[in-house]
Amino acid sequence: MTIALWCVLAAAFLPYPFSLLAKLSRRFDNHSPRVYLEATTGWQKRSHWAQLNGFEAFPAFAAAVIVNHMVLGPNAWANKLALIFIASRMIYGVFYIADWALLRSIAWFAAALCSVALFVLAA
Repeated sequence: MTIALWCVLAAAFLPYPFSLLAKLSRRFDNHSPRVYLEATTGWQKRSHWAQLNGFEAFPAFAAAVIVNHMVLGPNAWANKLALIFIASRMIYGVFYIADWALLRSIAWFAAALCSVALFVLAA
């Protein structure tokens, strides 16, 4: 299995640490976690939003890696782009929690460009 394909697995689970951070509170109620998460504020709310965005970014990235591998087979560019995607998404989450909006947007854009580049390379 290639690094890029392992990155698909990593990307699938990347939102969960942000979910755990959002739930760090004695007030967290596991009987109704969505109600709790919608009522959070500050960095915990932003951590929840980072989690949600991670789930939104995953399908395009996974499809891009799979299509790239189907067309080109295992390749170094796919591995590099996938690693950059994972790093960008991790940085994105940190910037989101820290409320650094411009840096967060740049990290989001970098990750999105990786997904696009994986498709374009396969074209």
